Amino acid sequence: MIEFIMKWFTGYGVEESVARYLSTGILVVFIALLSILANFITKKVVLRVLYHFINNNKFEWDTVMLERKVFHKLSQIVPAIIIYSFATAFSTQMAMIIQRFSSAYIVLVGISFVDALFNSVEDIYRTYEISKNKPIKGYLQVAKISIYIIGGIVIIATIIGQSPFLLLSGIGALTAVLLLIFKDSLLGLVAGIQLSSNDMIRLGDWIEMPKYGANGDVIDISLNTVKVKNFDNTITTIPTYALVSDSFKNWRGMTKSGGRRIERSVSIDITSIVFCTDEMLDEFEEIHYLADYIKNKKNEIALYNLENKIDTSYLINGRRLTNLGTFRAYIQSYLKNNPYIHKDMVQMVRQLPPEENGVAIEIYAFTNDTEWVNYESIQADIFDHILAVVPQFGLRVFQKPTGYDIRLALND
Repeated sequence: MIEFIMKWFTGYGVEESVARYLSTGILVVFIALLSILANFITKKVVLRVLYHFINNNKFEWDTVMLERKVFHKLSQIVPAIIIYSFATAFSTQMAMIIQRFSSAYIVLVGISFVDALFNSVEDIYRTYEISKNKPIKGYLQVAKISIYIIGGIVIIATIIGQSPFLLLSGIGALTAVLLLIFKDSLLGLVAGIQLSSNDMIRLGDWIEMPKYGANGDVIDISLNTVKVKNFDNTITTIPTYALVSDSFKNWRGMTKSGGRRIERSVSIDITSIVFCTDEMLDEFEEIHYLADYIKNKKNEIALYNLENKIDTSYLINGRRLTNLGTFRAYIQSYLKNNPYIHKDMVQMVRQLPPEENGVAIEIYAFTNDTEWVNYESIQADIFDHILAVVPQFGLRVFQKPTGYDIRLALND
């Protein structure tokens, strides 16, 4: 084509050297304008028609690809193809240079296209429920790294005019260096496979890992890191391999079970613990949750003392109820009748060993609502009630003296 344009210029008396420069310049401008026009048609016409079709069909996967600009990145290959096609119009040496750089650019566009395509595949996969159990982000990242490496080698080989396999053969000597550079990625890949195959962690799981200050929901699992959104809305990033090498707590089992544990105690002043008198038992018998318990215990104890001919004029003789034991029975009955306590899980009211802070009565039970806010509300309501009824049994809650207590003592 350059020769044709040169003949046209020389026909008008233009010198051959000048005609060659002018012909080359005109051809360059023509190719540039053609590339710009092709790019404009591709972006403003072809892509708009494609976008209109995508936005008006019932499929969702192509909409995701549209958001990730998969087609937009692919359209960037058109100018490079035109430049490559017209390279033969120049001299042999110039054509070779143009074709090499055009080919390198086409490979670069291909890498960008595949990267966007993998991103859209991940977004589409996340719409399925299985993505929470089997995330593929780590595997896609490994595939991306492989494509980047291979693509980089192909680009370099294309520019220098060598076979890519020749460059690949030299990588063997750099294996140790590559292993050092990609150490975290390789560890993350192995850890990701273990986490996935053993179902150790999923997106949305609540995990605790004090070593890294993590206490919240898993929001992202990638090749190298796991991101946890803590309950204070901060983000903690944990190396993926740390979840295999170190211990962490996953609360998924609690959520799936439908019950969340209450394990909290109330300390009772030891000096307030006494045997129940008949008057006290009569009062306790009026309590709805204790009526049957008191009746049965009265009959059981009376029969035992009678059979064993025990002198009950002394409180220490025979069997007797205590206000603390009766209080425990009341709490047990209260929990049993509480609609927010899980009926199929352990319910227990136990007495812990006496300490300097008194005798602790521990409530061990499970709520039937695992949501954090609801759980805390249920637990608070239970202990509000327990703390309020303690004086009804002649007991005192133990607490260290406060300024108010000291003022009362001084006034007395």
